[in-house]
Amino acid sequence: MAQSATLKGIILDNNNLPIPFVNIKTDNTGTSTNDNGFYILKIPANTDVKVTFTHIGHKSVTATFNLKNGETFEFNPVMSLENEQIATVIITGNERKRVEGVTVIQPEIIRTIKGAQPGVENLLKTLPGVNITNELSTQYSVRGGNYDENLVYVNDIQVYRPFLIRSGQQEGLSFVNTDLVQNVEFSAGGFQSKYGDKLSSVLDITYRNPIKSSVSANLSLLGGSLSAETVSKDSKFSGIIGLRYRDNSLLVNAKETETNYNPKFADIQTYLTYKFSDKFHLNFLGNASINKYNYEPQTRQTNFGTLTDPLALLVFYEGQEKDTYQTYFGALKANYFVNDDVTLKLIASTYHTTEEEYFDILAQYRLGEVNSNIGDEDLGEVEFSEGIGSQLNHARNDLDALITTVEHKGSYNDSDDNVFEWSLKYTHEDIRDRIVEWEVIDSAGFSINPPHIDAFNDQPYNAYQGPLVPFQNIRATNNTQIDRLQGYAQWSKRDEINGHEVFYNAGVRVHNWNVKGDGISSKRQSVISPRAQFAIKPDWEKDMLFRLSGGLYYQPPFYRELRDVNGLVNTNVKAQKSFHIVLGNEYSFKMWDRPFKLVSEAYYKGMTNVNPYTIDNVRIRYAASNNAKAYAYGLDLRLNGEFVPGTESWFSFGYLKTEENINNRGYISRPTDQRLKFGVLFQDYVPNMKDLKMYLNLVYNTGVPGGSPSYADPYVYQSRLPDYKRADIGFSYVIVDKNKTYNAQWKRKLEELSIGVEIFNMFDAQNSITNTWVRDVYSKRQYAIPNYLTPRVFNVRMNIRF
Repeated sequence: MAQSATLKGIILDNNNLPIPFVNIKTDNTGTSTNDNGFYILKIPANTDVKVTFTHIGHKSVTATFNLKNGETFEFNPVMSLENEQIATVIITGNERKRVEGVTVIQPEIIRTIKGAQPGVENLLKTLPGVNITNELSTQYSVRGGNYDENLVYVNDIQVYRPFLIRSGQQEGLSFVNTDLVQNVEFSAGGFQSKYGDKLSSVLDITYRNPIKSSVSANLSLLGGSLSAETVSKDSKFSGIIGLRYRDNSLLVNAKETETNYNPKFADIQTYLTYKFSDKFHLNFLGNASINKYNYEPQTRQTNFGTLTDPLALLVFYEGQEKDTYQTYFGALKANYFVNDDVTLKLIASTYHTTEEEYFDILAQYRLGEVNSNIGDEDLGEVEFSEGIGSQLNHARNDLDALITTVEHKGSYNDSDDNVFEWSLKYTHEDIRDRIVEWEVIDSAGFSINPPHIDAFNDQPYNAYQGPLVPFQNIRATNNTQIDRLQGYAQWSKRDEINGHEVFYNAGVRVHNWNVKGDGISSKRQSVISPRAQFAIKPDWEKDMLFRLSGGLYYQPPFYRELRDVNGLVNTNVKAQKSFHIVLGNEYSFKMWDRPFKLVSEAYYKGMTNVNPYTIDNVRIRYAASNNAKAYAYGLDLRLNGEFVPGTESWFSFGYLKTEENINNRGYISRPTDQRLKFGVLFQDYVPNMKDLKMYLNLVYNTGVPGGSPSYADPYVYQSRLPDYKRADIGFSYVIVDKNKTYNAQWKRKLEELSIGVEIFNMFDAQNSITNTWVRDVYSKRQYAIPNYLTPRVFNVRMNIRF
């Protein structure tokens, strides 16, 4: 009886996704899989042992093993669904994520539901509380925060967004490669201490460890991707690699500005694992990204105004923009499993980005009245000019950033279901930045002075004798280093009180940082961030779960938050502070004999030491001063389930109000004050032809404050951009399905093959994210000309897997 062997592995479904809580039994013992589908089971050696794997909704698997004493055997069964024609979607999710308030998105949905900017962010925009108002961008704001307030992790490693990006069409690819993804978890607030120091959200991505070799490809008019994965015969080595290429020409060329547009966005990523033993695993995550953006605008005509007073802006361009963004990222993670209860990790990573933003663009414009006489051969043409002028924009911006991190993480589970987690992390940020930007505006032949100069140039009526200076002029060179030392410790426990299941979590983070650099004074600061969660699942007939989470959240300044509108670094900027509380409820129920779940969350944030900012497209400019306080509160609702059997869909609604008080001048709406949000992700298929499928991705956001000139006083200009309305729809036909058998020889060689058509912005809604400001030479009035985003665009797509 003392002689034993070890059986272990990962249990997967037909989509190669791990299945948690699979029951594994022998005659004498048993266990179950964890959240990642992993199990380990001790069985008697030198005898036949029958092992049965069972899980609700899947066909059971039975296997017999006869292992030698001390032998470790890896067995990775694939459990088929009870009904293979229509996959049953488990809506309830695993219990651990429910009590933590984490939204889990199935990676298969991410790979199926594409969009103008395919990826995880394309689905995040349909969740309540998440705001994306630029389909060319992967940036998102959550519950009144901005793009810099979100944490993104890939396999425990934090990743960063670009520094110099100012518009969505420059952005290229998101860091996360959906072809490599195994798990996607998202928290919109009230997250635990184990996550970093940001004010808004956490996106936690896990890349998968392959269990077999395969190759997949995705091709469309917007580019393509190729991924390959393999595993060695002894299962010690596994690796996955993905290549992506994207060309936004189809979308940008559909806009109203005629251009010579030549973007090249490409990257390669890999995730490798080597198991030296059962106790020691080594992982490597690598990424290389090269984005080149060549933009040469030619002409533009924008019609606006009213039916009774139609106006148009004609612009003729000279010059071009050439941007280059190169990013290299590498990380090593060593995992040491001391025993079943103790896990130790050591992570070392380096992130290096070099970014160049060079442009010289002269825009000569004419603002005039439009011929609105129906039947006239000149209908729609500009007949009378009310204003003429020109605008010359110049930039020579360079940035070189090197971020190096070393971190130790650990966890310990005791016999009383207490879980202790801790971490100690050191980060060194070395950022070298040169910014040279100026803008000259000419109206009717006369240079326009910058807004801070009181003298008004009203020639030819009065002679102007003041200096001729650019309308905007920013010149700065910074060499800045930031050293950070962070740590956290937290405790979690699941318990039962009078038959009611309860969950506790409490933790604290400590963050110390020092800013120094050439020509700036050194400054060291520290913050302490306590956080807690409590959840209870009453022993009721109805499946209800209640959550309460909150704490003090800090956001120590990153380099972008230290640099003011003039490009100067202020080392005295403090960490923004937020008292955050979230009250949530999850109600799981059945409707039409299918699973559904209603998630509701109410939240409040009280913020101090706020660093005010403005948003222009996706570029954020900070005041680099903690001279404001703010608040945000709202309600998020999400109903998801099998509205169509075998498919997961959801409807989201969000209400938000966020305001700030700058220098005690009173409360005004923040740049991200998106009052109402409605999102839909809906999947369907033809009942008698289940291989013909459809998805609908629909978003409606009320307008946010914005569109004002960069120099405008927000207390004077509080107009809002128009509501953002967009619907993307896609149709696909599955030619080869891995769950079916085929007689044709060529189909047997494929696991999957599908083709599809997509319509982006199906209703051709005119959405705008910024305004161009021009002057009427006669009335001296300024007009806000909307810069429209992409119109309706058609795309063709093909997916194949071997």
